[in-house]
This record gives sequence, structure tokens and C-alpha cells, in this order.
Amino acid sequence: MHPREATLGIWLRSLAFFVLYNLFGILHSLISLVLAPLMGFERRHWFVNLWTRLSMWLLRRLNGIEIHVSGVENIPPDRPVVVMANHQSEWETFYLQLLVSPQSTVLKRELLWVPFFGWALALLKPIAIDRRKPINALKCLLREGKQRLDAGISVVIFPEGTRQPPGEIGKFNAGGAKLACHAGRPVLPVAHNAGRCWPARSMLRFPGRISLVIGRPISCDAGPDALMRDAEHWIRDTASTLPAA
Repeated sequence: MHPREATLGIWLRSLAFFVLYNLFGILHSLISLVLAPLMGFERRHWFVNLWTRLSMWLLRRLNGIEIHVSGVENIPPDRPVVVMANHQSEWETFYLQLLVSPQSTVLKRELLWVPFFGWALALLKPIAIDRRKPINALKCLLREGKQRLDAGISVVIFPEGTRQPPGEIGKFNAGGAKLACHAGRPVLPVAHNAGRCWPARSMLRFPGRISLVIGRPISCDAGPDALMRDAEHWIRDTASTLPAA
């Protein structure tokens, strides 16, 4: 149960967002599939994420959700990075695509089987892993992740693996740090509190402010263990300063 009370108005506005978000998503996915062969990857990434921009506009207009981002200056303008962020909602999986572009997201392969949305998602060169086979999943992450980074495409990974309630941080997986060191790229740490407005596994959208903070890139000079520890500490410490309710 979300700690904030849902009024009738919140329920109605959330329902309106849910309907429009899905209708536009289905339509845009079909258009993207038709036009994808005519576009290069960067152009395709921009086009597919027009739906993301529309969704953020709907959130603001219908649900009263404002977005505040700090640390944008920490995003390297001329080199790809491994983005590591905490995971609370669907929101960050979309919004990070607007901040760091082009990018490839690490996700469970089942998401690509979702009609319409999964088909469009496949156009963005995600790194789809089978969580039931962790050894193979790590090999896939290192192999395909390095390919993306070498091609100038940043990689986004959520080291907790599953979404956590607002105010909580789960156990971190070291895959992102291993990829960064394997490819010789820095980690860009990100912390946010999206779950307070867009809770996981819920149709409700609560008015308020989502805060997202981008930290300075962390190099792999000291090895993957140190990199993982530094990134996790930064994300945990920064997330603890953001409102959870």
C-alpha cells in the first residue's frame, strides 16, 4: 500500500493517464515499427522516445507531477557511460532515455515479448538477459554491453534488479561495475524518488515532485569491487536525502 492516500480525483486522473498513455503507446509503437527501417539508430532512438516525452507531458498536465533534475552537467557530452540507477518505478526506465541518448537498457528478455511496447523497445537495441541463468546473463551483459559502448551507445542498468518501495534500496548486483571495467568506461550514478509519485505495480499517479540527481562519473581505476562500492554508497546516500512520501 502506498503511504499517500488516493482521493477520487487522483483515481480519475490516474485512470485518464493510464488510458491515454497506453493508447498513444500502442499507436506510436506501430508507427515506429513501420518507420524503423528508414532510420539510423540515433534517429530511431529519438523517434521512439517521442512517446516518452508525451507521457511526461501527460504526467504534468493530468497528474500534477513535476520533475526536478540536478547534476545534468555531470553527463559526459562526448563519450558513452554505464548509467547505474536505483529502481522504484517504470518512470526512470523511460525518463533516463531522455537524459542519456543514445542508450541501451539492460532488461529481462520477457519484456520484449509484450505486444506493441516490447516490439518498439526492441528497436532500441536493449541488452535482454535471462535472469534464470545468471552466468549466461553476465556473459551476455559483458559481451553486448561492450559492443554498445564501443559503438558510442551508453548502457543503463538497474543494479537492484527489481523495483523497491520508496525510501528503500535493495541489494546491488555487480554486473554494471564489471561491464564498466571490462569496457574501460566510467559509471554515471543516478538516484531518484520516482516511486513516491509513480509507485510500482500500481495504476495510481500521485501529484508532487520527482527529484533525480546525477552524480559525477566514477572511473574504474581501482577495479570493479571498488567501483561497485563507490557507486552503491553514492546512490544510497543520495537517495536517502530525497523525500520518500
